[in-house]
Amino acid sequence: MVENHLKSTAKTKKIYSNSCTMASSKTYTIVVKLGTSSLVDEVTREPRIANMSLIVETISKLRRQGHKIVIVSSGAIAFGMKRMGLSKKPSKLAAVQALASIGQGRLIGLFDDLFRQLDQRIAQILITRNDIMDFTQYRNARNTLNELLDMGVIPIVNENDTLSVAEIKFGDNDTLSAITAGMIHADYLFLMTDVQCLYTDNPRSNPDAEPILLVDKIDDLAVKTDTESGAGSQVGTGGMTTKLIAAELATNAGVTTIITLSSQPYYILDIVSNIQTSEDKHLTIDEQIKQMKIDLAANKIPLHTRFLGLPRDTQIKSDRKFWLLHGLKTKGALIIDQGCFNALTRKNRAGLLPAGVIDVIGNFHESECVSIKVIPTRHSPLSEAIDVGHCRVNYSSAEIKLIKGLQSSQIESTLGFADSEYIAHRDNLAFPPVVTSSSDSLASLAI
Repeated sequence: MVENHLKSTAKTKKIYSNSCTMASSKTYTIVVKLGTSSLVDEVTREPRIANMSLIVETISKLRRQGHKIVIVSSGAIAFGMKRMGLSKKPSKLAAVQALASIGQGRLIGLFDDLFRQLDQRIAQILITRNDIMDFTQYRNARNTLNELLDMGVIPIVNENDTLSVAEIKFGDNDTLSAITAGMIHADYLFLMTDVQCLYTDNPRSNPDAEPILLVDKIDDLAVKTDTESGAGSQVGTGGMTTKLIAAELATNAGVTTIITLSSQPYYILDIVSNIQTSEDKHLTIDEQIKQMKIDLAANKIPLHTRFLGLPRDTQIKSDRKFWLLHGLKTKGALIIDQGCFNALTRKNRAGLLPAGVIDVIGNFHESECVSIKVIPTRHSPLSEAIDVGHCRVNYSSAEIKLIKGLQSSQIESTLGFADSEYIAHRDNLAFPPVVTSSSDSLASLAI
């Protein structure tokens, strides 16, 4: 059955252009995120083998063009539900995790069967946030992914739903795919979904919704992601809101992010070819939009939304900073004022000293990650605090409450010890590019 699907799908589906058979002039590292609805029928819960075959065929062609591919795949729980004959996901956590254990083997087994027909090797990587809590582990995960790519293997990444709980989950595989793309410094991230592109409103309820072709600055987007349009399918957990969050995360690391239709995975081939052409021509933003409209009218490319990665001089270049901002889950927050924030983000930046901390929110331990929030002045209400970055602290929340506002020389006499003069060393501070480039305007700092 697997062989028949692989032979028949190319005949039954219209290949958009001849780009799939052309040798690529450039090669890229590409992450492809597949939601549960791409792999499992929403009604019958049966595997969508025809669509999976198209996905496998498309990705194998990309590999033969020289591109390095990582798949981030959902679907383990849905596959487990089908195997156990369940129509509804159980509410009990242990039952959900058991279903993930049952389904993960079936999911990766089906992928392996399909890729094996095209002599393409794959590998499975299951992670939670706990697996990258330590920076050494984060680098090990990155090194393993890069080694697999160098070996010509396609890693298939999924959250380890068998073990993960809310405290250590990434939350959704859109976020996981963006973190994966940033981790390996990917060139492109494809978020496959059940709509062709991003619209100004929900196209299912508003016929006047306009497609958005290219996004240079996500903060400037004027779109609606209400409950209906933001929710995922009955077998998935994502939605357009999570995709916008993932796009912002990935583009901050310089990864161009594309939203396109999951039921037509071969569209990826034409989009990659079109991107190569745009790069070769060095087109401006307006020229790229104009060219996309021309190519759409000529049926050279499918409808899709392209979020441009930040320019090299503004993107997050440091693996450690990316890990601090997106690999760790925050456990609380530190409140600082504008003056302290300016000192933390200037070119010759400082570490966070006790004197700069105004207040502490939440309970956390030493070495845990917390948010940094800024208020205009030391006397401003905490309700005006804006989240601007993350840091790993040298002291617990209880200890910081005792030493906040003091000089570093007073730490030992107050606590009875002094592990560091800093609450957070400058190497353990991280701010998104939009923050570090706009540190003089508090109104533009929210992340």
